[in-house]
Amino acid sequence: MNTRKRSTGHSSSKGKSSNRPSAGRSQRSGASSAESSRSSASTSRTADKNKPLAAKSSTTGNQARSGKAKSSGASKRSGNSYYRKQEPPRQYQVTEPEELLPFLLKHLKDGRNAVKSILGRGQVSVDEKVVTKFNLALTPGQTVSISKEGAVAAPSMSGVNILHEDNDIIVIRKEAGLLSIAADRSNDLTAYRQLMEHVRRTNPNNRIFVVHRLDRDTSGVMMFAKSEEVQQKLQNNWKDNVQDRVYVALVEGAVSKEEGTISSWLKETKTLKMYSSPRANDGQHAITHYKRLKSNREFSLLEVRLETGRKNQIRVHMEDLGHPIAGDKKYGARTRDLGRLGLHARVLSFIHPTTDKLMTFETDIPKQFLYPFRADNATAE
Repeated sequence: MNTRKRSTGHSSSKGKSSNRPSAGRSQRSGASSAESSRSSASTSRTADKNKPLAAKSSTTGNQARSGKAKSSGASKRSGNSYYRKQEPPRQYQVTEPEELLPFLLKHLKDGRNAVKSILGRGQVSVDEKVVTKFNLALTPGQTVSISKEGAVAAPSMSGVNILHEDNDIIVIRKEAGLLSIAADRSNDLTAYRQLMEHVRRTNPNNRIFVVHRLDRDTSGVMMFAKSEEVQQKLQNNWKDNVQDRVYVALVEGAVSKEEGTISSWLKETKTLKMYSSPRANDGQHAITHYKRLKSNREFSLLEVRLETGRKNQIRVHMEDLGHPIAGDKKYGARTRDLGRLGLHARVLSFIHPTTDKLMTFETDIPKQFLYPFRADNATAE
């Protein structure tokens, strides 16, 4: 049995980074097919300040007594920026190569934080394209415009909450029921497609790249790269970069052992179902560690840590344990009360690919996973 080395260097703060190097990195392998895992709460809000604020629009329906709409055709309600008369933006010509933030500081005469807020609200455009990146490289001949009002926010994403975004990566919380990425060229709504649209709102040439995946019915934390170089760096050094991956699994029945490790060789059938081979070295080696958090006769709530990242690894190993994940009919579950798969990627901790800082993102246990134990809690009180 492989013994997993526990990392001691990562911060327990939710969604925050640390400069401390990690120690005792786990023996992990495989990123492109990481185990699958709706989160109640997230812990990193770094990306929010980079998103443009919404400018809400509404109509009052006020009409003249004759029944005809006012000539303006729209409400002039106070506080509604959409309908207020827009002041023309201030424009500045770029005469020498320079980054956007120093350029703005020089022309606006405002403090650094004030200028960053203007950027974050989507009030700055370069050649009529809204930009929010403070280190955007400007070239002579470009025109920088600063509007009085912020840009109208893009439509919100479905099933995706951005926990962190910088020049290299995007970390999100994915809800159960949303595909990470389409398996073919179908038009299914995916996290990948929505994030691609998100980054292209500031620059049509921007792209994102898949680093690892979660199954459609698994919720939780996952990460995308913003360049192919960063993607390759993360994937090629996955077992060293990733310090911790923690899932919570609601499984059927009472798990007798308080903790344990499952190790097997995984293979895939022609129907794309994974299973544990009875023979050693026959397939991909998979190691899963678990710890019981709560239990009653019907269900157990487990904390699961991955030492390897194989397709459907946790789902197969829970079936091997004799306690399939709740709602997982494919791997032997009989219960459907949860309305979703009882698997959630709760924690992702990794070394940032360019800053080398340890970053830890943690989300709360989904409330649905705690429902089976409400009666137990009431009795204990």
